[in-house]
Amino acid sequence: MSEPCEDRILLLQADHDGELDAGRAAELATHVATCLGCAAARRDLAAVSTRLRRELPYHRAPDRLRAAITAQMAPVAAPPPPRRALLRRQIPAFVAGMAAAASVALVVLPRRGSDVAEQVLGSHLRSLQAAHLFDVASSDRHTVKPWFDGRLDFAPPVRDLAAQGFPLEGGRLDHIEGRAVAALVYRRARHVINLFLWPSHSLRPSEPAASTISGYHLLRWREGDMVFWAVSDVNLAELEEFVRLWRAAT
Repeated sequence: MSEPCEDRILLLQADHDGELDAGRAAELATHVATCLGCAAARRDLAAVSTRLRRELPYHRAPDRLRAAITAQMAPVAAPPPPRRALLRRQIPAFVAGMAAAASVALVVLPRRGSDVAEQVLGSHLRSLQAAHLFDVASSDRHTVKPWFDGRLDFAPPVRDLAAQGFPLEGGRLDHIEGRAVAALVYRRARHVINLFLWPSHSLRPSEPAASTISGYHLLRWREGDMVFWAVSDVNLAELEEFVRLWRAAT
């Protein structure tokens, strides 16, 4: 399969997000028409975006939260102003109130448990878009590990499993549960494995537990003062083997 042109990757993303002006968009379209790699990358961007919109859940805010926000929006009692001034004030207030009500109806509420799995899967799928997989691309753990220094409030362990068939490819910063986390990128043949890790609220270790969402397998466990999530479309037995090898490595 042809690879996309390196100098076009960011343009493809900007075009997908509707951020290119008409001239540059037309120029890119002409290029894509004759470049198999860029055409494939554009299709992949569209497919991932469609899948995210279809599969990642959004949740309506509960009535109690909506009522609390509505109560906070209630105006403070004041002497009644002249009628004309009142009319001038009511129009923008009505518009602001409608906007706030709309935003309340679309609040995305974080939940525990399966909610974290959905966030992990969402981050995994986003990373598969062009140029989103690495912040640091290297198979050398002594390059990847120090890259996180100063970028996180913890030091993520980085392990090399190339000899066992799971080569390290790099790492990046990501966000899960509203905090910055480390994402280590490994590969198994043509499959990408993302390993997310961040400090745990519990120091009690736990054995790997599996879950599956939309055909993607996830394994989560706690070790030391860290929580780990491995996710991939590789078969579950291979993902379990990756986790076993990673935990045994030093």
